[in-house]
Amino acid sequence: MADGPISGTARALHELSAAEAGRRLRAGELTSVELTRHALDRIARLDPALHAFIRVTEESALARAAAADRELETGVDRGPLHGIPYALKDIFDAEGVPTTSASRLRTGHVARADSTVERRLRAGGAVGLGKLTTFEFAIGGPSFDLPVPPARNPWSDEHVPSGSSSGSGAAVAAGLVGITVGSDTSGSTRGPAFHCGAVGLKPTYGRVSGHGAQTLSWTLDHFGPLTWTVADAAATLQVIAGADPADARTTDAEVPEYTAALDRGVAGLRVACSPGWYADDPLTMPEITARIQRALGVLDGLGAPVEEVTLPPYDVFNACGRVICAAEAFATHEDDLRERPREFARYTYQRVMPGAGVSAADLLRAYDVRRWLTRRLDETVFDHCDVLVTVCGQTTAARWSDFPENWPPPKLANDMQTIPFSVTGHPALSLPVGFAADGLPIGLQIVGRRFEEATVFRVAAALEAELGERRRRPPEPDDSEGLSS
Repeated sequence: MADGPISGTARALHELSAAEAGRRLRAGELTSVELTRHALDRIARLDPALHAFIRVTEESALARAAAADRELETGVDRGPLHGIPYALKDIFDAEGVPTTSASRLRTGHVARADSTVERRLRAGGAVGLGKLTTFEFAIGGPSFDLPVPPARNPWSDEHVPSGSSSGSGAAVAAGLVGITVGSDTSGSTRGPAFHCGAVGLKPTYGRVSGHGAQTLSWTLDHFGPLTWTVADAAATLQVIAGADPADARTTDAEVPEYTAALDRGVAGLRVACSPGWYADDPLTMPEITARIQRALGVLDGLGAPVEEVTLPPYDVFNACGRVICAAEAFATHEDDLRERPREFARYTYQRVMPGAGVSAADLLRAYDVRRWLTRRLDETVFDHCDVLVTVCGQTTAARWSDFPENWPPPKLANDMQTIPFSVTGHPALSLPVGFAADGLPIGLQIVGRRFEEATVFRVAAALEAELGERRRRPPEPDDSEGLSS
């Protein structure tokens, strides 16, 4: 396909934030069709090596882009994502498009209606490019026994992009698309963001509807943006957040103007840190600890004093979340596990089946522990601090060679430390803050009070301005130092 003329400056279109592209669209310096064609051409050129997309919906994307342009020309403006391309993790329904969850069990399933996330993005004038690679049913692992190949980390073909929103992390980092929406049950948005050098938000539990999305764990599933910048994450949440009568998990909590808070700075906020989870652990990469300390120093220097706190042990959060996830995931897939077990990928089967051994009493105890952990987190941190800054993972992205034939892999460190805030439901954002000595991205995690994503965005925007490297991209697959295909 051939690009039309590139409007505006010589800066590559995939480097424009949603706000920057939106300003050009509204000024008539750029069209959504140009923006969309650029993205589609980039996908066609780079994705054969990355496998970030399961399906590209080129025809409908160009039609939606043309419609967005016509509306802007006549004065119809649907909001911050009008005319902006996005892509969905392939667990969200979009009418007329297959939703496979990367599974043989879903082969041939074509959505009859839009998920709420897709409906809201469409209503906001955004342009859907297609569906992104995921671990099977958003749990499995980087499996090669699925109908589609696993996504690759664009920074290194020896490392995974993390999971399960693996295609989202790879696509955003490689500049195929700037805005994606994924799911996060124990870290599946924050992990790929951390390991691919992007921004990943797990909103408050119930902030974003999961209607029309594949369920994994009813009380742990969260849905949120994985983007290149903090501002893009805020704009995306603005569009997809809010109560939904079709999803009983959502609440009628007010949805504020998230982008309006980005320039307010952090002076007067109070910040908690929890070095006991990572700093004294010899398995934590020193560069990660150093970058978190640097970020805390930046916040303190900007007028947000830092206080050290002692959280309940990470292992308690982890055990609680694993019991809940195992039981609820087994309940979700029980019929297929009994009737069609060989159609699951090996990792998926091995991760979900242990839920069969979780008794009702075990699950109720885990729910009780979750309530206790949530109270302790609120009392320890949020009764007197606005955000918690902590580790997102102890190591950079795992290697493909770290994954053996059977689950679990013999990992010695927590490459993701994200499950605690899935357990408690607090909003948590993974923010890139630099690179390790191995050349791979590293980040940190910012956690806020429930339904106070705006404060999380404020802190993240301040740190991004000081520490972010949003102009640095992975080498492209056709470069001499890029990925092999």
